[in-house]
Amino acid sequence: MVTHQPAAASGSPCRSASSATPVPPDTTAQPGDVERDVPHEECGVFGVWAPGEEVAKLTYYGLYALQHRGQEAAGIAVGDGSKLVVYKDLGLVSHVFDEQVLSSLRGHVAVGHNRYSTTGSGSWENAQPTFRTTATGSGLALGHNGNLVNTAELAERLRELTEGAAEEGRTATRRDGTPPATTDSDVVCALLATAAADTGLENAALELLPALRGAFSLVFSDETTLYAARDAQGVRPLCLGRLDRGWVVASETAALDIVGASFVREVEPGELVAIDAEGLRSSRFAPPEPKGCVFEYVYLARPDSTIAGRSVHAARVAIGRRLAVEHPVEADLVIPVPESGTPAAVGYAQESGIPYGQGLVKNSYVGRTFIQPSQTIRQLGIRLKLNPLRDVIRGKRLVVVDDSIVRGNTQRALVRMLREAGAVEVHVRIASPPVRWPCFYGIDFASPAELIANGIDEDGIRRSIGADSLGYVSLDGLIAASEQPRTRLCAACFDGDYPIPLPADRMIGKFLLEGLDGGAERGVAGPAEPAQPQGNGAADALRRP
Repeated sequence: MVTHQPAAASGSPCRSASSATPVPPDTTAQPGDVERDVPHEECGVFGVWAPGEEVAKLTYYGLYALQHRGQEAAGIAVGDGSKLVVYKDLGLVSHVFDEQVLSSLRGHVAVGHNRYSTTGSGSWENAQPTFRTTATGSGLALGHNGNLVNTAELAERLRELTEGAAEEGRTATRRDGTPPATTDSDVVCALLATAAADTGLENAALELLPALRGAFSLVFSDETTLYAARDAQGVRPLCLGRLDRGWVVASETAALDIVGASFVREVEPGELVAIDAEGLRSSRFAPPEPKGCVFEYVYLARPDSTIAGRSVHAARVAIGRRLAVEHPVEADLVIPVPESGTPAAVGYAQESGIPYGQGLVKNSYVGRTFIQPSQTIRQLGIRLKLNPLRDVIRGKRLVVVDDSIVRGNTQRALVRMLREAGAVEVHVRIASPPVRWPCFYGIDFASPAELIANGIDEDGIRRSIGADSLGYVSLDGLIAASEQPRTRLCAACFDGDYPIPLPADRMIGKFLLEGLDGGAERGVAGPAEPAQPQGNGAADALRRP
């Protein structure tokens, strides 16, 4: 763990952690790796400006509420008017911070971040907030939720600016000796820091933000001022809240609730907000062209959050109701795949009249593990997370409601497990359309070849997972449940219509800045023909695509 602060500030103890060596992603489905069979959101961001409050602890609790948006790393930056200190490490929020650390982070402005990587590997250097020192000695800490599609172009621009600044004896630097990060977020932070020495941070942001293409909800600060910005499409959520003695910005409204902030409004697409002792200022850097991510309503956001005025929980219940209308079936019991499938299952049961029940128990304490399992443990697969209630399931015709199917590994193993527990029939209902296209705006979906819906039709998927029937909610049904106009939503992962143009040279990918990108075929939508398994045995259930 490392603390950052400008060279002019008084020193503080530094503790370093060894960094992970970046490795290319494994594009094959790993046995028992259930975590890889669900979509992952990139990040959660949180910021607070509140003189007289314990801003580090407020940020800690805000990040705790946003833990679902990223579990690889967590960090908090705190400014007190004269210095800016960043504390970050790999791991969950509760693992990175303790009372001693939080008590040492004193100030009136803070930026927090939870990370799940979509650009750059999951190494310590890529944890956020990312930090830079300007040529004038001030600090800049930045947290980013989303993903840019012109990172290569921005990196080249940074290289040119850095060379020019170096010739003039001024450059934005790292003063702690850490290796360079390989994220789009760090490129943005460096560009801001380079320009801020000449124009000030706020003006530098207004000049740079129009040049960023892709999805970004940014929260950043110097020693005194909190800033928040959202891309012109508003792909990722970002909201503004009020404390008695300050302001809060967060990825989701649930984080406002946790820290006792009242919801004011969403940060608008194309808006930059600045908060300091003079109050709150709002500037426009681009005209709004709203294209919010519809998958936030399906899976990414907490059910107790509100997006664009629509309760996420209510939207998911409505999706379940539409599923029941679009894909009815005779059954004895509706059960969810907890927790993300629960609201839709409730809606399905309400609309269909089929009783709702709990047929699966989730182990809430199973997360990412770095303990290498034996082959025997790998075979357990989904049982590490879910266990059937046999007395409830035995002899029943089940409707099993889940949020999405990515690779199909989880659903295949789940169907097998339910049959072994005595289910007579298993009818799978999915609260989203088939995921056929990768996301370039901040969701770490599988590559096209791994998306089971990319290469085979719905009946082929049904046979692959071993279900008696399979039904996806239609895209029209999903959009109607969100209560948002279709023109204001991004559904590219379902229909392939990308609202923010992708680079023609295909210079895009998670490991672009590390030189590990596999070339044109990696991360770019294209046809795939996943092999269809023969049979549904448990032994190889988690090895199939």
